[in-house]
Amino acid sequence: MLDQLKEEQIVNKVGGRFKLSTLIQKRLVQLNRGARPLVDVVGKPGMDTVIEEIMHDKIFLDHSDNVIMAMDDAPDVEHDLDGGPSLDDI
Repeated sequence: MLDQLKEEQIVNKVGGRFKLSTLIQKRLVQLNRGARPLVDVVGKPGMDTVIEEIMHDKIFLDHSDNVIMAMDDAPDVEHDLDGGPSLDDI
């Protein structure tokens, strides 16, 4: 999964290496603080989860570099995402 970071597809999907790094860091903080993963994972969510979420268009950055979640096909995710951190905390 981490080999996908070497591919230009994920970099282009997010809009550049800096944005990719920002998205990964912010989403990892959310997951570590208890936010639910938007893809099926085995074990504790981590970097592989974030990469999978990006590749499946589940998360992206808005114009203010805030993490936005696409909720369309997320597995077992309630629309109440209070488990994650506020992006103001980051």
